[in-house]
Amino acid sequence: MKSKTQLADLGLFDAKVPRYTSYPTAPHFTPSLTGELFARWITAIPEGSEISLYIHVPFCRRLCWFCACRTQGTQKEAPLQAYLEVLKAELALLKARLPKGISLARLHWGGGTPTLLSADMMRDLAEEIAKVAPFSDRYEFSVEIDPNEIDSERLDALAAAGMNRASIGVQDFDDEIQKTIGRIQSFETTRKAIDMIRTHGVESLNADILFGLPHQSTQRITESVQKLLALSPDRVALYGYAHVPWMAKRQQMIPSKALPTPEERLELFEAARKLFLWDGYAEIGIDHFARPEDGLTRALKAGKLKRNFQGYTDDTSEVLIGLGASSISRFPQGYAQNAPATSAHTKKIQEGRFSTARGHVFSAEDKLRGRLIEMVMCDFRIDAAAILAEHKITAAELRKMLAAANARFGGGLTVNSDGLFIPEDMRPLTRLIARAFDAYDLSKAGHSSAI
Repeated sequence: MKSKTQLADLGLFDAKVPRYTSYPTAPHFTPSLTGELFARWITAIPEGSEISLYIHVPFCRRLCWFCACRTQGTQKEAPLQAYLEVLKAELALLKARLPKGISLARLHWGGGTPTLLSADMMRDLAEEIAKVAPFSDRYEFSVEIDPNEIDSERLDALAAAGMNRASIGVQDFDDEIQKTIGRIQSFETTRKAIDMIRTHGVESLNADILFGLPHQSTQRITESVQKLLALSPDRVALYGYAHVPWMAKRQQMIPSKALPTPEERLELFEAARKLFLWDGYAEIGIDHFARPEDGLTRALKAGKLKRNFQGYTDDTSEVLIGLGASSISRFPQGYAQNAPATSAHTKKIQEGRFSTARGHVFSAEDKLRGRLIEMVMCDFRIDAAAILAEHKITAAELRKMLAAANARFGGGLTVNSDGLFIPEDMRPLTRLIARAFDAYDLSKAGHSSAI
C-alpha cells in the first residue's frame, strides 16, 4: 500500500464519494419515473426468467443511532400486521403482471428488522411469495437477523420457508462503542443466535462489522474481529461507518469528536483486513471477505462478481424487484424506487397501484459507465475486450477514457491494450478511481468518506 502521504496527495482522506452500489447513484434518481412504466418493465421480463426479489421491512424495536437506513421504531405488533397486509397486496399486484414461468433465483428479506415479524407473520408472507413465483433450482433465500430479535419458533418458520442463508449485523463487540452508537448486542447474544441458526440447518452465514466507529482503536477492532472469527461466518462485510447526520438525523446522537480521522479509519480497516486474510478468507472487492468455498469467492474467480444495493453478490439475475416502502428495483431498462414513507407507500398500494416514486431510465452511456465502474469495484480492472464487445464504443474512445482516469492518479494505474488494472498499492483509492468514470455531478449528493 502507498504511504499515507502519497494517498493524501491523491485525495483519499479528503474525498466524499459514492459506494457505487448502483450507477447512477440514488441521489440522481428523478420523480419522472412512474408506476405505470415500472409495471411495463415487469411485463417485459422474458417468460421463464429467473429473477431476484427483495422484501423490505422498515420496522425496528429500537432505532440504532449509527444506522442511516430508512426505518421506524415500534413496540407493538399492529403496525407490523398492517404492513404485512400491504406487502401481500403488493405481491398480488406483482403476480398479476409477471409473465409465465418466472422463478426466484434470490429472495432477500431486509430492513429494518425482518425478524420483528412473528412466526405466523413469517409463514403468511412466505406463502404469499410462493404464490407469486417458485424458487429456482439454484435459489438462495437470505434474511437479515437481529440476534436480539430471534427465537427458535421464528427460525422454525424461516427454515420451513426455505431460508438457506442468514445475515447478522455485528458492528462492534466493544461495550463503550455499542453504547455510543445505540446498539447493545453482546457477543454471547450473537453466539447464541448463530448457534440457533445453524441448529436449524442454515449453514451459510453472513456477518457485517463496521470500522470508523466512535472510540474505535486498532486494539478494539482487533478484539471484535477475533471474536467474530470465533463464530466462523462464511462471508463478512467490513463496511466503513458513514457519518451523515445531515441525512440521518439520529446520527446527531453520536459525538463527532469521538470519530476517528480518515487516516485512522484506514489503519482500522487494515488491522481488520489482515486478520481476515490471516484466517484464510479471500478478499472480495473493497470491503468483503469470504471463505474459499463461498459463492462470492467462486464468482470472483470466474469473473462473475457483481455489485448491487446489498454490496457484492454472485447473483446474475437481470431483474431485481424490490417490494415494500423505499425498496429499489433494477431492470435492464433502469431503476425504480418505491415511495420512501410507509404511509405514502401504503396509500398507493391500497389504491391498487405500485408506489413508484422516482427512478432512472438508462441511457447507452449510463450502461457503459455503469459497467466500467462495476469492473473497477469488483475486479480492480477494466477488461477492454469485454467492454468493446458489450457496448458501442470504439477502441480509441475507450483508450482515451482510460488514459484520462490514469492521469488523475499520476499515472499510478496500469493502462495498456488489455484495458486498465489497479495495482495493489493503489486499491485504497478504488472508489475514487470509479468516480473518474462517473459523468454525474457529485457536488450535491452528500456522499460519505472515501475511506
